[in-house]
Order: sequence, then C-alpha cells, then structure tokens
Amino acid sequence: MAAYPLSARSSHGNLPAPTTPAPRDGEMSLVNLAARQRMLSQRMVLQTVLATRGSDLHLKAARGSLALFSESHARLVDTPRHLDAAMGERIRTTYQGPAGVGPTIDAFMQQVERTLELAERQSPRVEEALARLVEITDGALDALNTATTAFDQLGKARSETLMKELAGIVASIQTVAREAKVVSFNAQVMAARAGQHGREFAVVANVLSGITNEIDGLSLQAVSLAGRNR
Repeated sequence: MAAYPLSARSSHGNLPAPTTPAPRDGEMSLVNLAARQRMLSQRMVLQTVLATRGSDLHLKAARGSLALFSESHARLVDTPRHLDAAMGERIRTTYQGPAGVGPTIDAFMQQVERTLELAERQSPRVEEALARLVEITDGALDALNTATTAFDQLGKARSETLMKELAGIVASIQTVAREAKVVSFNAQVMAARAGQHGREFAVVANVLSGITNEIDGLSLQAVSLAGRNR
C-alpha cells in the first residue's frame, strides 16, 4: 500500500468534506440497519485515510462514524433477546457461532480506533496501522454482507408469519360473515311471516345484512393486501 504522508494538521484544502450523518438506529428496520453498516464501514475507511493525512475535520468525522457503527453493531448483536427462540438462534449463530462474523467486525472496529488514535498523535506507526486496516476491510465487508443476508432472511420469515396470521384472521371473519348472513336471511323470512308486527324486526335484519356485506368487502381488501405483500 502506498504511504500517506502526515501533513500539517488542517481542516482546509482540497480534501472532500465528510458526508451527512446517517439516520439514527431508532429510525431504521433491522435489515436496513445491517445494510447501512456496510456503507458506514467504507465511509470510515475513507475518512480514516484522510485523517492520517492530517485532516482534523475527517478525524472528527471518522470518530463520529465509528461511534454510530459501534452503536448499530451493539443493537444488531443484541437482537436475539427480542426474537422468538428459532429466529434468535439464527442471528446469534450468525454473530457468535463457530463461523460467526462477530470477531471479524469487532477486529475491524478496533483497528479503526487504533488507526485514529495514532493519527491524532501523529505517530510514525500510523502508516502500518492504516495498511492493516485496508488489509482487513474486505473481510469486514464480507462479514457485514453475511449479517445483512441473515437479517434479510429474518425479515422475510417474519413477513411470511404475519401473512399467515392475517390469512387466518380473514378466514375467521369470513366465517362469521357467512353465519351472520344466514341469521339475517332467516330473520327477514320471519319478519315477512309476521307481517305488520315484524316491520321493526325486518329493519334490524336489513341493517345486519348491510353490515355483513361491509365485512365481506373488508375481507376481500385484506386478502388483496396480503397477496401484494407476499
């Protein structure tokens, strides 16, 4: 790797400005959060390279990106506590299993931190640390891709489960609606037989019939929505 000379520390010059900070974790789904980690990792490497060239602006930006990356990583690793046993085990294995990506990501974060510390001190060892960081970046990206895939699969599994639950609820509603239609029809027949005395009863039966028709319409909308989200 080519050397990056440590120039006088400055936040000016022709160095590109840091990008706008990414949204905080609370605003993102798990799969988007995992995917963002890949983007943050590449941003950190670029910012760290520029920091080693003497840019205080990029040194500060790199520390901010590292803090955000670390917070997100902690949340993702903690995810199994909030999932059912099967899904939780899948994510736990992804990070902490025999071939888990957790140690690789941890080593990447530690190397970024070490390189930034050396850059801040203008240590002559910063080039060695930077070379090591660049060397492990591909492995870190592979690990982050593996984690993103796991969360993507998790999202799809949860979506399928929700769709099955929704289908069950819709089926129950349709069953109730059919039974209500039978009751409404029988009530209308009885009201007709009662003649003048069954007039008010007929009004109630008609209202019930209208309600069951509305339920049918809502059920069909729910079925259509579930189909579009598969």
